[in-house]
Amino acid sequence: MNVQKSFADTASGMPGSLYLVATPIGNLEDMTFRAIRTLKEVELIAAEDTRQTRKLLTHFEIGTRIVSYHEHNKRASGPELIRLLLEGQSIALVSDAGLPAISDPGADLVREAVENDIPVIPIPGANAALSALIMSGLPTERFLFAGFPPRERKSLLKWLKDMQAQKGTLLFYESPHRITKTLEVLQESLGDRSIACVRELTKRHEEAVRGRVSECIEWFAEHPPLGEFCIVVEGSEGIGASEQPIAAEWWSELSLDAHVAHYEEQYDRKEAIKLVAVDRGLPKRDVYNEVNR
Repeated sequence: MNVQKSFADTASGMPGSLYLVATPIGNLEDMTFRAIRTLKEVELIAAEDTRQTRKLLTHFEIGTRIVSYHEHNKRASGPELIRLLLEGQSIALVSDAGLPAISDPGADLVREAVENDIPVIPIPGANAALSALIMSGLPTERFLFAGFPPRERKSLLKWLKDMQAQKGTLLFYESPHRITKTLEVLQESLGDRSIACVRELTKRHEEAVRGRVSECIEWFAEHPPLGEFCIVVEGSEGIGASEQPIAAEWWSELSLDAHVAHYEEQYDRKEAIKLVAVDRGLPKRDVYNEVNR
């Protein structure tokens, strides 16, 4: 059991506080007065990318000492930060942009702080996923943030299949060089749903491409995608039964040979057999033996 009173008077010898400070996702004017004050008052700032954070601190004339805390050094840096917090120092945690501890190692530090009864205090601000959601035109009553999708097709198919029945709007991030392939698999797995592909949030080239998945694929074929994207996808509750994919079993009427032949239009035979095995939930060896009799 852990009960935190964030603004209770702290006595001597008590731990310091871990502040989770939101930073701008593009436009520096999105920095809050409270965030600036907090970064000035803490003893230390733990940053995911110290070079990026130093630019921000310089702009707002913040002279607080900065240290590195990221995915590759968290096992060494995390315990040291916890030690300093337990000694009474207050630390601000910042990510490259937006809210820390979302899809970054800050979540590990928060968990360790909670386990050590160290107060964890959020300093709210800009967030790319929620910004994309509220400008998407899709339902906002219920939503699921899913982070970054897997890169491998097999893992991506499973990832999307697990979200197939989600009633709320889906949110995830994607890079410009992968977005078209991800949208193609999305259409195959979830059907031709309404989506919004939002990029460069709060920056000069902010843009939202709204429409069906197929329409967005066509758009990006003619307009090469640039910048980091947040994809907002209509949940299953918002689409009619006729638009629902049939449990991703489009291949149910095909023989194994025909199923493999379908994928061979885009991939070599080895990859086609692997994809068929994923679709049907069969061992790859069984599919190979059957189609090579």
